[in-house]
Amino acid sequence: MRIPESELIINADGSAFHIHIKPEELADTVIVFGDPGRVKMFEPLFDSIEAKGQSREFAFATGLYHGKRVTALSHGIGCDNIDIVMTELDALANVDFKTREVKPEHRTLTIVRIGTCGAIQPDIPLGSFILSHISVGCDGLMNWYEGRDEIALLDFEEAFKKAVKWNKHLPDPYFVRGSEKLIKLFEDCTVKGMTVSASGFYGPQGRVVRQGLAMPNMLEDFEKFEYKGYRITNFEMEGSALAGMARKLGHEAITVCAAIAHRYLKDANTDYKPRVNELVKLVLDKLTA
Repeated sequence: MRIPESELIINADGSAFHIHIKPEELADTVIVFGDPGRVKMFEPLFDSIEAKGQSREFAFATGLYHGKRVTALSHGIGCDNIDIVMTELDALANVDFKTREVKPEHRTLTIVRIGTCGAIQPDIPLGSFILSHISVGCDGLMNWYEGRDEIALLDFEEAFKKAVKWNKHLPDPYFVRGSEKLIKLFEDCTVKGMTVSASGFYGPQGRVVRQGLAMPNMLEDFEKFEYKGYRITNFEMEGSALAGMARKLGHEAITVCAAIAHRYLKDANTDYKPRVNELVKLVLDKLTA
């Protein structure tokens, strides 16, 4: 079936509409992150660069690292941007941009999101690398797609809503496992995480500046929640959409974050870039070993 121009917009140069990557420029291994400025952090690490570009918050570079082809791509802030990035990455891999038809053979991408987060458990030190074994989508994105329940951990969802007295006006949360393959690759150097992906930085993560919260005890309730050996470890803003869409589209994906704030200890590290640089190098080395 041909995909209409209105549903998948392709630029005149043959690149995907938002991320401006052409099919031949996409590697099988993709590292994604929020800040477009971080692409410049990757460039000196590559042995060589074959393609790069930027449109709005979407910057990319594809090159060789230790002889393996890797694409580094920024996605900006929020699960809405992940909806764009994951849809277009999958289209680049699995849609013929000339015929606009799905390719007969599925191409699986390996996608690792490197991010920053706020830890909420007292025993997780500031600066820890937290791997999202399970992502908790408080953003509502996957609720817009069919088959949402097929990739969600429904028993986790029901236990969570009951334990934290989930507000009826909020979208149903969804729990999605990260790639088992990538969990095995990174579990020896990270903290086991069940990560909340919030739809904002302030209220949706329990921060109060001038507006009160619909769930005033949210942080305390989240911190206490435990189910089947998992506890909520940290907050960020994109991992659930990445995990959910990867599951739906047949890709291997995981999120690993450096904890630059500690909500329980009321502490933060504003000089966090060296720690993120360490995480970038760790991820690259693990993926290309």
